[in-house]
Amino acid sequence: MSEALEQSDLREGYKTVKLGPREIPIPDEWDNVPFDEAIELNPKYEKPDNGPFDYLPMDAVDEEKQTIEYWTQREKDDCTTTWFKNGDTVYAKITPCTENGKIAFIEDLGTEVGSGSTEFLVFHPRDGVTDERFVYYLSNLPEFRSVTISLMEGSTGRQRVPSDVFKGGIQVPLPPLPEQRRIADILSTVDEQIQQTDEIIKETKALRDGLLQDLFDELIPNSGRKETQLGPFQVQIPEHWEISDLDDLNQDDYPICYGVVQPGKHDEDGIPLLNIEDVDETGEIQRESIHKITPDLHEEYSRSQLQGGEVLVSVKGTVGNIVQLNEEIGEANISRDLARVTPTTDLDARWLKYCLSTKIYQDLIDVFSTGSTRASLNIGELREIPIICPPISEQDRISEVLSTVEREIEIERENKQHLQDLKRGLLQDLLTGKVRVSVD
Repeated sequence: MSEALEQSDLREGYKTVKLGPREIPIPDEWDNVPFDEAIELNPKYEKPDNGPFDYLPMDAVDEEKQTIEYWTQREKDDCTTTWFKNGDTVYAKITPCTENGKIAFIEDLGTEVGSGSTEFLVFHPRDGVTDERFVYYLSNLPEFRSVTISLMEGSTGRQRVPSDVFKGGIQVPLPPLPEQRRIADILSTVDEQIQQTDEIIKETKALRDGLLQDLFDELIPNSGRKETQLGPFQVQIPEHWEISDLDDLNQDDYPICYGVVQPGKHDEDGIPLLNIEDVDETGEIQRESIHKITPDLHEEYSRSQLQGGEVLVSVKGTVGNIVQLNEEIGEANISRDLARVTPTTDLDARWLKYCLSTKIYQDLIDVFSTGSTRASLNIGELREIPIICPPISEQDRISEVLSTVEREIEIERENKQHLQDLKRGLLQDLLTGKVRVSVD
């Protein structure tokens, strides 16, 4: 389909405007203005002499939630040339942060002005022209982001969006100010619901993690306790429970191993190659965008082929993420970044997943991990991780209770996904005027 919109395709009361290389329809009464007429780029603020100031590192912006996870503080002389106030939007200008959507709305700033990474652009609403939250949502519009990404310059891996492109180089659709505010209100309401759902998920996860110790007492009463070591950590467990190395609880025919080192090009008719992000919390494989390898390579790495029901541990990059696969997954293999564990009949895979996901085991995995820039967990070290091993009947009882909590978490995740899909649709429809809002 052509990028250009034929006049006959336009709804009555709409006109076509350019946003980068694309033409999009917007309402007749909306303006289409140069970016710098609607939004001030990198405003110059007066900085008080007294400090310290709130400082925003790039890592502090969560690219999925587009929230600020933490602030640091710096004295004035240690701050960068990037300054902002409450109501501004920060927009990452360097790859891969731009592509990943590191964008955040500045609020709850604890100092009059704040500073941040020089890799942020600062968008400030022009008084009487743009609403501050509308600016934030406009910067999230897929067409706007695509334009900025297409205009990046520099060497591979260090490309940046140049500031000059915002000075007459980009046009943006602009509704009347009352409509901007109403659009921002609607999208903010959805964002608040997503945030509330995140909090419920976080609290339910904390409940799940805290349940293990409570279950020791409630499901297994009248049992003495003994002190035992988990690496450098000392814990109390029931006297009749055992501690075994993970390798001793793994099936001999399917040794603990990592997967394919060099997967090669995507083979559309090939075998799915799993990374940790390709498996959801229910153990289902997300097949839409998964990389596939040739059947020959799959056979070459027969050692890491999957049968279903295994526990996968991320051992490269983000170390210690744990998932359990469903029993029926079809043919699949794993990447170099994953290790496969195939429990014996003495170890419930659900129990292993819950154990390795607890804080003490995550801390233990950190102890075993090496590397500062890209952490890794050696397979030999993984095999030697000591696993708390109750009798299988008790593993099953505890896992059943924890599975109930897991189902609650999954329900909230599905609710969050629905809200995120709703937001994406509203963002597109409201910011292009496809769906109009009442401002009465």
